[in-house]
Amino acid sequence: MAGAPIVVHRPSPSGGRRVTVHTGGRDEILGTAYSDHDLTVFLEAAGVVDPDGVLDDARWVEWRDGRPHQWSAA
Repeated sequence: MAGAPIVVHRPSPSGGRRVTVHTGGRDEILGTAYSDHDLTVFLEAAGVVDPDGVLDDARWVEWRDGRPHQWSAA
């Protein structure tokens, strides 16, 4: 695998961050998260067994163009 399978993209100007998961050779959009809770709900729905436990694990989650856990507009 080239990188983490879950990507939390840069904060949007209106707040929130798009979340994608790489599976089956393609990226799937899980939704837009506005909080850690939103993100864990998306990850749980995607089948991640311990979603809270992987948020700060770079093998699982890549936080792009913003600080981890930053949800407001940049």
